[in-house]
Amino acid sequence: MTPIVPVILSGGAGTRLWPLSREAAPKPFMPLPDGDTLLGKTAHRAAAIPGSRGLVTVTNRDYYFHTKDVYAGLGAAEPRDAAFLLEPFGRNTAPAVALAAHLVRARYGPDAVMLVLAADHLIRDEAAFAVAVSRAAEVAGEGRLVTFGITPTLPETGFGYVECGAPLGNRAFTAVGFVEKPPLAKAQEFIAAGTHVWNSGMFAFTPAAFLDACDRYAPAVASSTRSVWQLLAARPKDAMLEIDAATFASAPDVSIDYAVMEKAAADGRVAVVRGEFDWSDVGSWQAVSELSDADADGNRGRGERVAIDTRGTFIHSEDRVVATIGVENLVIVDTPDAVLVAHRDQLQRVKDVVTELKARGHDAYRLHKTVARPWGTYTVLEEGPGFKIKRIEVKPGGSLSLQLHHHRSEHWVVLRGTARVTSGQSVFDLPKGESTFIPLETMHRLENRGGDVLAIIEVACGDYIEEDDIVRFDDKYGRVTNP
Repeated sequence: MTPIVPVILSGGAGTRLWPLSREAAPKPFMPLPDGDTLLGKTAHRAAAIPGSRGLVTVTNRDYYFHTKDVYAGLGAAEPRDAAFLLEPFGRNTAPAVALAAHLVRARYGPDAVMLVLAADHLIRDEAAFAVAVSRAAEVAGEGRLVTFGITPTLPETGFGYVECGAPLGNRAFTAVGFVEKPPLAKAQEFIAAGTHVWNSGMFAFTPAAFLDACDRYAPAVASSTRSVWQLLAARPKDAMLEIDAATFASAPDVSIDYAVMEKAAADGRVAVVRGEFDWSDVGSWQAVSELSDADADGNRGRGERVAIDTRGTFIHSEDRVVATIGVENLVIVDTPDAVLVAHRDQLQRVKDVVTELKARGHDAYRLHKTVARPWGTYTVLEEGPGFKIKRIEVKPGGSLSLQLHHHRSEHWVVLRGTARVTSGQSVFDLPKGESTFIPLETMHRLENRGGDVLAIIEVACGDYIEEDDIVRFDDKYGRVTNP
């Protein structure tokens, strides 16, 4: 049986879902109303495909450990034989898929079927999705490039469309052409004609077919990614493959649709399988709000909220009660360090807030108050001129890097567990309730060798207390930058 190898593309900041989605913890990691994440749901859906083998995830180097944590949380559905292609920076989907094709070909052969999925799509009907994948795999096995089309439910102008041509059998058609985000009148024509489907951004093809198409239609993508792969090919069985930044920089920043699929469709090499499953790219707060049940007044939300004389309003509350009186058609997202209040008609402009925060140099576009790290998390409790107070939680077996600071000293107080502390030449255990002081310019490390989470309070004092004042000498997560 020809193996189906899921490939998950996990990147992008999801700026329209700020403040829950941020650059350091983007949309695929955003918790949904049921507590799961889009990335977790995608990996679970991929694992449930009959005949699927392994999993290839293409993501940014900074998201590697967060991704592994999501997969580990899937329990019995945790991907086996998972491989990670780690990008130093984004270059859009065409280079990402080309590199994944090289990896799949090396591991599973040129005729395996790659099932390319976005990490941030939501599909609830996994059985119907599996049926569509089976159909797509058959067509991909004939050498075609396959895209999945979604039957439109409204004349959406924010999606691309694919025109279906001659039938190929079993709900598959030739793809006549691609249309990118049409105006409303054109989208209405598509709905009326019934010949166009939404372009879902999911694909199926063999590595041989896709790499051949890259050579033919996107030679710059083919050449640059071939050079990148040559540096990785010596270790194709490694679970984690870090992409060389200097070589990857030559890869064009271009989407798979524009670089390959549109041109291949003109040559009759693309097929579209019409999916009979629900699908959402969860691209706005309107889409997120529809994941919750509405009350009698059309209000939806998550967390503690009080709605008086309120209609059509979505509230996401995390740490406190949010009350509304006499309002309608609002979206309110309350997080520990940022609050969004927007009219439903203006939700596409949320990304403008992120642009403004970037222009101001404000960290709220990039970081949450609680920041994930490979070893655990830290939460900024309070900060001011010359000081910062954090709560640090270290996972069992977790370890901060061996490091020092040029501009700040630190005082640690253990709240839970026992800390293994390295301070200068001394190494000692620090139990709950005890404290220690780390002077300026002192090499130090914090470790958790216990079976429960270690929690400490850190008080940093100095003339500069930002995160880039770290000189790392040793790090189990490969983050040494200052040997």
